[in-house]
Amino acid sequence: MAQLEMNDLMFRPGLMAGERILITGGGTGLGKVMAEACLMLGAEVYICGRRGGVVEATAQELMAAHGGKCVGLACDIRVPEAIEAMLDQIWSDGGALTGLVNNAAGNFISRTEDLSPRGFDAISNIVFRGAFFVTQGCGKRWIAEGRKASVVSILVTWIWNGGPFTVPSAMSKAGIAAMSQSLAVEWGSYGIRFNNIAPGPFPTEGMSARLNPGQAEESGGAYGDMSSNPMGRVGDMRELANLAVYLLHPLSAYVNGQTIAIDGAAWQATGGNFSRLRAWGDEEWQAAREAIQSTNAKDRAQRTV
Repeated sequence: MAQLEMNDLMFRPGLMAGERILITGGGTGLGKVMAEACLMLGAEVYICGRRGGVVEATAQELMAAHGGKCVGLACDIRVPEAIEAMLDQIWSDGGALTGLVNNAAGNFISRTEDLSPRGFDAISNIVFRGAFFVTQGCGKRWIAEGRKASVVSILVTWIWNGGPFTVPSAMSKAGIAAMSQSLAVEWGSYGIRFNNIAPGPFPTEGMSARLNPGQAEESGGAYGDMSSNPMGRVGDMRELANLAVYLLHPLSAYVNGQTIAIDGAAWQATGGNFSRLRAWGDEEWQAAREAIQSTNAKDRAQRTV
């Protein structure tokens, strides 16, 4: 169901009118709430994901709640040719994008010695390769057409201090951080900006299911007891949505090459990662592996690409 009301946003109605935004992984979780905020403020929004039925249902749900235009597109961003076909479709449906949110991700907890090549690729092919090829595909079009644009990538605070037990994700997100800093300079003269958001604990079904299966979302899910967070709580989706809108809008045009943490100062206080899982033994890891495999099977059943 839709999660936001206009009072949840700090911006005037119509702020994003004329903007056209693509959000990868926009059917659920963080991507969905960012899509909702942009739509409510007047943007035309495109959301993509591998589960075609999910992104289409989300698009219809958000339009029913708020009006406007939201289009769900089935796309496997691990495949560059699929990305190009999707971008061709978007450009032919109303013109160029003005913004991109690299949000699609995969992650799960695992001891690194237990990772298979397939498990590593499942994360890195989406987060690292996928984000690059979507960004490059949009960028080539923007440069050829002389258009300004904003790219926001969703990272993690582990890019600064490492991600024990989530090594493929930490490596891939660090790569996207380097991409953003590099292209902020390389493409800045074209008016194409790159900024990143590094969220802390914003519990979603997908995060809780794969990063600490069985733990309640309201208690912080994968992040455990929130008493260690200086602010004593998890993030509110409204907070993330407002930050994303700010970075996407042209009035933030001098903000470029930055990564903003939104985690209540958790990473400064505790590292903000999963180092606490050093205390787990074989039994806990086996239980986690079985629960994650069950979640993955349900997810695969919904994929259309």
